[in-house]
Parts: sequence; structure tokens; C-alpha cells
Amino acid sequence: MRRPKLRRPRLPRTRAGQRRLVQAVMAGCVLGLLPATWMYVVTGGRLHTTADVPRTDVAVVFGAGLWEGEPSPYLAHRLDAAAELYREGRIEAVLVTGDNGREDYDEPDAMRTYLTRHGVPGSRIVSDYAGFDTWDSCVRAKKIFGVDEAVLISQGFHIRRAVALCQEAGVTSYGVGVDDRHDATWYYGGTREIFAAGKAALDAVFEPDPRFLGRREAGVANALAAER
Repeated sequence: MRRPKLRRPRLPRTRAGQRRLVQAVMAGCVLGLLPATWMYVVTGGRLHTTADVPRTDVAVVFGAGLWEGEPSPYLAHRLDAAAELYREGRIEAVLVTGDNGREDYDEPDAMRTYLTRHGVPGSRIVSDYAGFDTWDSCVRAKKIFGVDEAVLISQGFHIRRAVALCQEAGVTSYGVGVDDRHDATWYYGGTREIFAAGKAALDAVFEPDPRFLGRREAGVANALAAER
């Protein structure tokens, strides 16, 4: 049985058709760039380093995967930055938010254990077990844990999206983008952000409920009241 030949798309032959094609391509490019432009506008002046980020009570660290139950190198670098900010007195509590969607995968507990090993008291660490994506983490930080202002810690390729979404969720945010070597994971993350920007814009417009919301928790307030 012979396979049918696929026809190549024909380009318009008339000038008017070619002009419409060019206009359609340009419109598609503009629409594709709008989410990234929105993120750059929203995050203008809100990205810092650990040395110059404004002093804020709470830091939010986003999950970034586990390797055999331990934080991945990328996640460990985020946690190192949080521990540094705590030691220098620039934050008072850390909200670790990540995926605990199944029994054998627990990002928040692994993050908590890592932080305690690096000098952050357990009483100053609060765990969000339903941070399934960036939007969910931001909304839950505001609605469940009562965070109004925070330092957000992530890699540079993700931090703008995190700050933009938390701003939209009602959390006044300052971002710290952790440096990492530009390996395959870094390039993958950067490429992924191109597509994630579109979803972020939709989240900001439609403000969907997180996958799991639940009741308000006093964990952050209790952590801030704990003795150093």
C-alpha cells in the first residue's frame, strides 16, 4: 500500500497574500513576547543579590527536585542562599515550598533537613507541602501562611517568573537569583521558562485556585515569634 504524499504548504503568490502572511507571523511573534515583556515590567527593580536584598522577615525557597532523597545541586544552592541570609540577619524565617504529592517524594522535609544542617533552627523553618508549581506556592504563601512580603530565592532563569507571580498573588516580593554553572540543566530551565511565561501570564489574568488550598496556618507567625 502506497503512502499518500504529503503536500508542502504553498506560500501565497500574490503580494497581498504575502503581506498577510508576514503580518500574521509578526502578530504571532508579538503575542509570544508579551508574557516575557510583562514579567520584565513587573519585576523591574525587584531583583537583588544576597548582599543587597532588602531586609525582610520571610524568605520563600521554591523546590527544585531531589536526588536520592537529598536536595538536587540547584535546590541546595537556593537553600545555601537562604541560610546565608538568615545568618546575616536579613531574614527571620524560611518558608520552604515544594512537592509532596506522593509518600516517597518529600521536597519540603528534605529542604528543612538541609537548612537545619546549615545553621537555620527548625523553629524558624515552615513547610508548605502543596507547592506543586510557582503559582500555587505564591497563592498559598499569601492565603495560607499570611505572608505579605518576602524574599524569593531561585535560579536566575526562574526568579523573574516567581517574583511576577507572587506580586500578582499579593506578596510584595524581592528576588534573589542564585548563580549556577551553565550546564544542560541550566539551559533546559532557561528554555522551559520561554513556555512557562505564557502559563504565568494566564495564571496572573485568571487567578486560578491552587491544586490544594486548605485552611489558614500559623506556621510563619510562630516562626517569627520563636527565639533566635
